Amino acid sequence: MRDISTNPEDKAIVRAIISLAKSLGLQTIAEGVETVQQRALLMEQGCDEMQGYLISKPLPIEEFEKLLRSCLVKH
Repeated sequence: MRDISTNPEDKAIVRAIISLAKSLGLQTIAEGVETVQQRALLMEQGCDEMQGYLISKPLPIEEFEKLLRSCLVKH
């Protein structure tokens, strides 16, 4: 994930993986998303789910539950 917003080859690999998954009827989950640019590129390519420090640092279960509840209340 680190170089997908700056390296054309990495970007092409991500695009191909997402396209292949879609053609097989699979969902994609990107791990290690750390920047807004990475998230934007993944969303543009149709990535289904993302995780990484941009969304949240690793949390103990209690803190994760609080985060999840706060997100559900907002939406």
